[in-house]
Amino acid sequence: MRFPSLPRPRSLAGQLFAMQAVLIAVVVAGYALFTYVSDQRQAEDAAVRQVTAVARSIADAPSVRAAIHTSRPSAALEPYALMVMRDADVDFVTIMNPAGIRWTHPDRKQIGKRFLGRIDPALHGHTFTETYTGTLGPSVRAVTPVEENGHVIGLVSAGIKVEAISARVQGQVTALLGVAGATLLLGAVGTYVINARLRRHTHGMNATELSRMHDYHQAALHAVREGLLMLDGQYRVALINDGGRELLGLGAPDTQLIGSSVAELGLPAPLTGVLLSSEPRVDEVHLTASRVLVVNTSPVSGGERRGTVVTLRDVTELQSLMGELDSERGFTQALRSQAHEAANRLHTVVSLIELGRAEEAVEFATAELELAQALTDQVVAAVGEPVLAALLLGKTAQANERGVELVVSPDSRLDDNLLPESLPARDLVTILGNLIDNAVDAAQGSVRAQVTVTAYASDTEVVLRVSDTGPGVDPAHADLVFQRGFSTKPAGPGGRGLGLALVRQAVTRHEGTLTVTESDEDGEGGAVFEARLPLRTPTGGGR
Repeated sequence: MRFPSLPRPRSLAGQLFAMQAVLIAVVVAGYALFTYVSDQRQAEDAAVRQVTAVARSIADAPSVRAAIHTSRPSAALEPYALMVMRDADVDFVTIMNPAGIRWTHPDRKQIGKRFLGRIDPALHGHTFTETYTGTLGPSVRAVTPVEENGHVIGLVSAGIKVEAISARVQGQVTALLGVAGATLLLGAVGTYVINARLRRHTHGMNATELSRMHDYHQAALHAVREGLLMLDGQYRVALINDGGRELLGLGAPDTQLIGSSVAELGLPAPLTGVLLSSEPRVDEVHLTASRVLVVNTSPVSGGERRGTVVTLRDVTELQSLMGELDSERGFTQALRSQAHEAANRLHTVVSLIELGRAEEAVEFATAELELAQALTDQVVAAVGEPVLAALLLGKTAQANERGVELVVSPDSRLDDNLLPESLPARDLVTILGNLIDNAVDAAQGSVRAQVTVTAYASDTEVVLRVSDTGPGVDPAHADLVFQRGFSTKPAGPGGRGLGLALVRQAVTRHEGTLTVTESDEDGEGGAVFEARLPLRTPTGGGR
């Protein structure tokens, strides 16, 4: 058995349209009613003033006083009363004696009969008005005395029928209804247009759906670990989640960022440029003070540019692991090459023995062992830190495979257990490894391809210096060389221009300095990169 589904609630735009339409109708109807009552009252007041003025003008007329003193007042007053009725646009003019007996009346049959209504105030010299139902029906009338020498010699009553007053108002009501109808129609059309726009912006959803969508939006916004940043059309922050604040280093969640311009956030220039770009970006790697971020941007369009959606993914640990993996891969390749070379040497020794030259075989094998051991002893003696020593041995083998000689300077001295916990060996590997890779790239192909590494520690700082015999660095590029994406070599599959940016990030994180100068050693040119990292704890511990 299927139960009938409940009708879907009207959309928010529809509800507002209905509410506004009813409100406009009520306002227009109320205004129309108020105007009608006001016009009715004004018409009655105008009728009172009109009949009062007519009655007084008749009572003050000398011809009326003269006619009252004649033997036949009706014959003299009747034509005059009819003329005044026609000219003054009133429904009746009745002139009577002080006893209330009519001398004039629109209906000649009523002449000589008693006036219907009050006359006492007029007999005392007062003019008054009233609404009374007489021989012609309900009317608004005025009664005033005709006085002579302080005595009341007659009375005058002028009136307008109520139905005539209503007829006057009826014409105004017709015009009022037309105006009210036009106002209602105009309001309905305007409301419809506004709500049609609202319906487009709310996608036809009702209030419950919008509230639910907002709840889902807030829950999803703060649940995702990735950073989410939304910019409006003016490149101001419209929305940012907790992950975005953390990854960009923009302060605590209660810090007010909404409405701030991207240029005011204090982000690195390359990252700011990406956020201000109108072109979409896909999986671009950018560096902040302490993180490596993958940035994606997508413009929000709807007929016009409305803003930009930015997603941020933290790959700091991944980048570190990738660097270690690259180092391991390089070590593996170096070991493979050395194994191949060792096999060749072993075949040489075996061949010498087969030829009966045992002494030469021993001499050849001993010389190779002494050369390898001398290199290891030199590196370990200069750099006691095992991680850095392993790095230098591996990089030496890699450089040798590429035709570059890597030399550890005699000035190097970096003992084991010297580094404080605040300066982990991983960061030193990032700094020294990338500087060596960059130097080997630069020196490869030069006349005397050589890279010299110097690493030592004083009481206050650790110094890592790498020089090469390459073409050097243009002084104009001395600062640009550390920016992400800058490289003088063609981009490879993994991209270029990230190594030195990672070096500067690590150095900056430890409040150190990083410089590049031209090498003046033997006039061979080349570049010298030097990183200085302060030691925050006393040196010599554990030595």
